[in-house]
Formats: sequence, structure tokens, C-alpha cells
Amino acid sequence: MTDQSTTVPSGAPSEGVPAKGASSVDGPSKNTSSEGAPSQKAISRRRLLGTAGATGLALGAAGGAAGYAAGSSASSDASSSSDAGKEVTPLSSLGAGEVMFHGKHQPGITTPLQARGHLVAFDLVAGAGRREAAALLRRWSETARRLMAGEAAAQDDTGVARDAGPSSLTVTFGFGHSFFARTGLEKQRPDSLDPLPDFSSDQLDKARSNGDLWVQIGADDALVAFHALRAIQKDAGGAARVRWQMNGFNRSPGATAHPMTARNLMGQIDGTRNPKPAEPDFDERIFVPASGASGDPAWMANGSYAVVRRIRMLLDDWEQLSQKEQEDVIGRRKSDGAPLSGGAKATETTEMDLEKTDSQGNLLVPINAHARISRPDQNGGAAMLRRPFSFHDGIDAKGVPDAGLLFVCWQADPLRGFVTVQRKLDRGDALSRFIRHESSGLFAVPGGAAKGEYVGQRLLEG
Repeated sequence: MTDQSTTVPSGAPSEGVPAKGASSVDGPSKNTSSEGAPSQKAISRRRLLGTAGATGLALGAAGGAAGYAAGSSASSDASSSSDAGKEVTPLSSLGAGEVMFHGKHQPGITTPLQARGHLVAFDLVAGAGRREAAALLRRWSETARRLMAGEAAAQDDTGVARDAGPSSLTVTFGFGHSFFARTGLEKQRPDSLDPLPDFSSDQLDKARSNGDLWVQIGADDALVAFHALRAIQKDAGGAARVRWQMNGFNRSPGATAHPMTARNLMGQIDGTRNPKPAEPDFDERIFVPASGASGDPAWMANGSYAVVRRIRMLLDDWEQLSQKEQEDVIGRRKSDGAPLSGGAKATETTEMDLEKTDSQGNLLVPINAHARISRPDQNGGAAMLRRPFSFHDGIDAKGVPDAGLLFVCWQADPLRGFVTVQRKLDRGDALSRFIRHESSGLFAVPGGAAKGEYVGQRLLEG
């Protein structure tokens, strides 16, 4: 968890959030009619039964879950209070949202955060190598393309999502460190995939960490997301087996009276400082350059590196703190996310004053506050694009919830992104007492597939 996550107000399209007829950073959305209603082609799984209102679609496709979910990639500087009174996306229009599979970057990186997510890692089976991996990625890519367009899977579709539209489904694929030895491609393994260092808050379960292949699935409808998960698993066939799988969620679009940044399971406003696509150095921080200047292999051009961590929140301990103590741990007000240094009129986006003190000379933002330590300007400019999901996997016999954050962050270089920030947090973040990193993975996510290509083709057939 860091303080680098911001939400886009729903109904206010900005960089990275496709408005009607526009293109997203990941790839263009389907065109809509002049009235904003979806075309017949856009809802090919089943025609939405009166769900896509003429005025609602543009908001559903453009804002999607981003208006209400922390960690959205495309950011706005407007505070939640300034968005009061704006039209809320009708829930009935959400099924019409569609993200294109083909594009410069894979979907699911800068796509606005969805309400439901699944993370799953696979290992190639004994005897499977480069040829089997290529065939698998070809199957997976075609399935992802079809499902993201609202179509049925090509083989043995389960029918789980037959009544729904695309629901902003995205499917994203990556390769783990071990994949390259299994496929004889060690010379193509990026140096950036070297294993992450150990951190003091790590209590990692190896069985739920890493993997040869990684798939991220997100959608605004739980059945659409599950449908994709099941299709991807079935497509693996005899080539790969599931190593681990995790389920996550975010606030549903339309759940609040007006667009606002979501809260995590600690009740805190989660995110204010995510990098924004409009910033001039956004691509430099998040994506591998096509020029090859980074030293990454050519097949990683326009790709990114995903760090995945299952972070358990020790909620019973956290909830014993007073609100003031919780705010000191984070460095922000619990009510609205404003920095503790901002005063009564501060909002979530008010600049944090790290030197401001109270009448007794005490720093208003404590020296070990999470928001202070995780700021890019406190880490040599290190930044990462956070795109997390919350999780809750039940309550044990002692009544302790197994809940927290499925942390997913994206960067062009994990050593300069996640590792730099986590090392700083590891040396004194006040939040560390209340969280535990239980699993971890690092994956190379290649650029998007052009039409007629599958994800990873430049690696596997290069």
C-alpha cells in the first residue's frame, strides 16, 4: 500500500478514460452511435435488455468503475467535494462498457479500475515448452479478444455471462522469471525480472507466489469476470496448471451519492497521488520504451512490469486505534483524505506540507506517516501506477478476518519503482504494524497485440 492512487470522477472524462468515440491509452473503445447508445456490434453476447440508455452509455463506457474505485490509472485533480452534484453513472448502463483487446499496450493497465477482479498464475506442465506456450498464448489471446467484445468463447462456452454486455472486461497476460528457463528462452529474460529483495514485513507463502504465467482479469460485473476466469482456465488444457488464484473487488459504480475516491478495508481514502497519463513523464515511468533505450529486450517494447502482492490487513489491531491515531499513521484525515497539514478547508488534493508544525512544534504529518514516506518526492521521484483490488477470504475460527489488498502496481522498472518505495517503507512506515505481505509475484507484461497477433508473439516466435 502506498499513497500513490487517485480516482477519476465519473462523468468527467480525462486522459486515459475514453469518452464516447475516443480512444483510451490501452486501446480504443467501441464507437457508439451519435446518441451515445451502443451499436448492435458492441453487445454481441446478448443484446442488453433495455439496459443501455441513450444518455447513460457515454458515462458507463467512459467513467466505468473509475468514478468510485481507488487506484484508477487516469487521474483527476478535482477533489470529491468539487464533484458533488455531477450525474452518477446508472448501474443499468455498465454492461455496455467495452475495452479493446488490440492496442499499443495491453488492456487492464491504464483501464479504469473495475468492480471485480481475479488474479491467477499458471505453471507449464512437465514437458511443455516454447511450442506449447505459444499455442496457449494464441488460445488465450483469442478468448480474451472475443470475451472483451461481448462474444461467447470459441469452444465450450459455459453461458455464464450470456445475458450481459462486455462490462468493461479486460484480460492481461504476463510472464514470470521461471517461464524463460522452462521454454529455453533464458537469453530473452529481462534483467528487470530478477527476484525482488526480502522485506521485513514479508511472510510470503511460496505456494501462492510467482508462477510461469500470470493473468489479470477485471470487469464491472462479477459473472462476466468469472466467465472469463473459467474460460482462461479451460483454455490452459494440458499445457499449464493453476499455481494460485485470488479474487478481489472494489466499490461498485454508482454506490455513492457523487463521484469520490473509494475507501480501503481500513476505512481510509485509498489514493491520491497515482501518476497521471497527462503528465509528460507518465510513459517513461510506466512503460518500457520502444526505442530499446532501457536495455530491455525488444519484445518488451510498450510493455510494463507488474508487481503483485497479497497484503493482509490486521483489521482487529487497526480498529483498536482511535481515529486520531489512525490519521497519524496515514498522515491524512479519515473523513475526506485531506493532509493533516492542510487545515480545516483542505481537500484530498491539497498539497501536503511536510514541514508544518503545531503550536508545540510537532510535525502535523508525523515523520513516519505512510503518506509522507511513500511520496515520490521522498523517494527520488520513484513512482508506480497502482491498480489494486480489496479481498476478503472469510473469517477464521478465532473471528479474525482474512482480508486486505491485492496490490498490483505497474512500472517501467521495478527496481526504480516498487523496490525503491518499499525499501523506504520498510525502514519505518507506521502502517507496517498493521499489514503483512503474504504472497508476491513479479511479471513481465509485454506490449499489446496488433490485430492478427497474440500476446507474447514477438517473444515466442522472434
